[in-house]
Amino acid sequence: MILRSLTVYKPRIHRPVSQSLLISSTLVQTLNLSSTETQDYEKFNPLKHKDWLSPTQMIKIFQNLKDPNSAFNLWTQISKRKDYNPNEELYSVVINRLGESKNFAAIETLMERIKLERNCRLSDGFFYSVIKIYGNVGGRINKAVETLFDMPNYKCWPSVKTFNFVLNLLVNTKQFDVVHEVYLGASKLGIEIDACCLNIIVKGLCKCGKLDSAFQVLDEFPKQNCKPNVRTFSTIMCALCDRGSIQEALGLLERMEKEGVEPDTITFNILISGLRKQGRVEEGIEVFKKLMHRGCDPNAGTYQEVLYGLLKAKRFVDAIGFMSMMIDRGVNPSFESYKLVICGLCEQNLTGQLDWVLKQMVKHGFAPRMGMWKRMVECLLRDSSDRCKRPSIELEGTVIEEKSSY
Repeated sequence: MILRSLTVYKPRIHRPVSQSLLISSTLVQTLNLSSTETQDYEKFNPLKHKDWLSPTQMIKIFQNLKDPNSAFNLWTQISKRKDYNPNEELYSVVINRLGESKNFAAIETLMERIKLERNCRLSDGFFYSVIKIYGNVGGRINKAVETLFDMPNYKCWPSVKTFNFVLNLLVNTKQFDVVHEVYLGASKLGIEIDACCLNIIVKGLCKCGKLDSAFQVLDEFPKQNCKPNVRTFSTIMCALCDRGSIQEALGLLERMEKEGVEPDTITFNILISGLRKQGRVEEGIEVFKKLMHRGCDPNAGTYQEVLYGLLKAKRFVDAIGFMSMMIDRGVNPSFESYKLVICGLCEQNLTGQLDWVLKQMVKHGFAPRMGMWKRMVECLLRDSSDRCKRPSIELEGTVIEEKSSY
């Protein structure tokens, strides 16, 4: 009788309410979990395992979420557990998933919660990631700036890398007034200005057309114990060329040489392009030769700038010779180059060169369009007709064509 009672009796197990809620099927349905995620829940089910969820197990659950929209609800439930012991990696994973779903309100809520809890110390890399999500993913530039200046409240000071990222973000979004304010706040954040920071300021000033101020910042480099690099000079050169001040740009090249800053291929490309736009083709070719003598390797952009200069000057025969050199060096002319050469040859009745150009064009994967075919056929027919009309002189059985006066 006693044995029968023992076999029938089943002891009742009391489960924690928070754990039951986490693993319940209702929560799984609410979070729209996939079959894989459901298996993960079963795997880490505290009802089946005596051990609590470790931070690594929690991180894996968030990483495997199929729908990032459920990340905030899941974090809310997990944060109620007794074994909830967050670290930087967990916060990073949750915020990255929230960034994927563009749930920026949830990110702000989580950041405020982190500030209040202060359960773990956060690194500059963590805030760099948050700022990047605000700026690049959400376009929330103001929140990116606010997060930068709020970092000390989390007992973390920004690195110059994070500071420069925010500066560059402001320049790229043309918020030039805010750039100056953030730059002045460097000392409050314990930032030591470096050459990269000054280069960003120079870029911002050039973009808003304040070239005089850009030159002032250039003079400011030594005072900040920094040395301008090739990027500094190239940025100002590009702005000068865009404004048509090519002589000032060439003068800046001389200043570079005096200060021991070696120009690179990009620098020469900027100058050749500026000279081309002003029709100073020969000077552009001289700059190209100077680049070659210095041992710099011209890139595809360099060749194209020289070629476009020759085409703009209607020096089509020279352009064909230059194209041949490009091809020999493994640089393929652009489709636009072929188009301009063909049109120019037809315009000047230089039909003898059309065959080579057409073959090279097709060889490099470009197909002439109908308008180009029409132009070439008209040119060839016109040339054939002109030959038929030319007067000839018969001399001792030999027909000699009289050269045209043009």
